[in-house]
Amino acid sequence: QLQLVESGGGLVQPGGSLRLSCAASEITLDRYAIGWFRQAPGKEREGVSCIDSSGEYTNYADSVKGRFTISRDNTENTVYLQMNSLKPEDTAIYYCAGMRTTLQSLCARIPRLFGSWGQGTQVTVSS
Repeated sequence: QLQLVESGGGLVQPGGSLRLSCAASEITLDRYAIGWFRQAPGKEREGVSCIDSSGEYTNYADSVKGRFTISRDNTENTVYLQMNSLKPEDTAIYYCAGMRTTLQSLCARIPRLFGSWGQGTQVTVSS
């Protein structure tokens, strides 16, 4: 069973940056697509970004395109989400999730496709 642990969340002012990490233990990530999702209070879980197992394919929600960058280092067994130009509406709990597939076509920001989830990390954007 893939176990994922997120880190890097915190409180940041509007316009600031954070880098989230999603680390796996015991199982290597090189056959997993990884997605980042977020959930704000009272709202449904939203897909933020997805990266395929090789790191060659990525996609983003329109709300974060141009501000967030997803990447992975399979040698470190870690996936990152660099978040720049943060806005108050980015405030949410951020989760990473894994899907065992090497198919780029399955790298979609749909929560039900992902079987393994981390515990989440809080991101708060406020002045």
